[in-house]
Amino acid sequence: MAIASRTVMEGSPVALSVRPRSDFVETPSVQELTERALAYLEAGFPVHFQGPSGTGKTTLALHVAAQLKRPVILIAGDDEFSTSDLVGGQHGYRYRKVVDQYIHTVLKYEEDSVQRWVDQRLTTACREGFTLVYDEFTRSKPEANNVLLAVLEEKMLALPATNQGEDTYLRVHPEFRAIFTSNPQEYAGIHDAQDALSDRLVTINLDYYERETEIAITVARSSMPAEQATLSVDIVRDFRASGEYDQIPTLRACIMIARVAAMQGLSISVDEPRFVAICMDVLGSKTAFTSQGRERYNTQKEMLLRLIKHYCSS
Repeated sequence: MAIASRTVMEGSPVALSVRPRSDFVETPSVQELTERALAYLEAGFPVHFQGPSGTGKTTLALHVAAQLKRPVILIAGDDEFSTSDLVGGQHGYRYRKVVDQYIHTVLKYEEDSVQRWVDQRLTTACREGFTLVYDEFTRSKPEANNVLLAVLEEKMLALPATNQGEDTYLRVHPEFRAIFTSNPQEYAGIHDAQDALSDRLVTINLDYYERETEIAITVARSSMPAEQATLSVDIVRDFRASGEYDQIPTLRACIMIARVAAMQGLSISVDEPRFVAICMDVLGSKTAFTSQGRERYNTQKEMLLRLIKHYCSS
């Protein structure tokens, strides 16, 4: 076994300089999640944020990563990923030609070619001690993620064999940290994470935020006054509680409704046709477009009108 550092060629990934976003809302519940995650990361353990779509997993992961004050490498899980897509590999050739005419009557030249090694994101993060954010890692096949086992436990990254057939290993930088996110397993396109990898992660389960946090985030992302944003959030939350949908309405629905209404200067009222239409467009899209779904949409429409009248009557 050789402990080697390979030359990083042009085309290797570039890390992000992540700073806390200006509109990030840190309520007590969000702060508590951040502090828990940082405690595990500072102790050297990777963190896994797991929860349904729209619970802010990626935003929270990047926020936590920013607190570490190290460059960030972001990976988005993909069913087509292989190990080489994470680690790197040989891409193309580098040619060298030396011509020797020291003796004018003799022409001598040497020519050779060497395959170019290009790091991928995991290797760059391990080599440089960056923070790896692996978003929706369960969308990648488990066999592609096997390389992470030794990285997270033995702090070693196995690299493919060299031209001489020798396996090489990269020692993981002591400041390397990893944050993972994933959706529930019943979601389409999700693979079961292998037990060996899950056992190495500290999993923090996320759910939809409480009402106060959803209101604060909606205000920050829409520039809508808090009183009006509260009405939009309450409509979405009651619709979420009803179960009358195929795809659960998330915090994103609150932000969409509030931002568009604020940009157009609409009053949050049942007497404002354009506001009612925005609610119907955003929340009605959560029903599958089938004959049965169409019937359900009509039921949704009636219920949404009742909710808007309840919260937004003059």
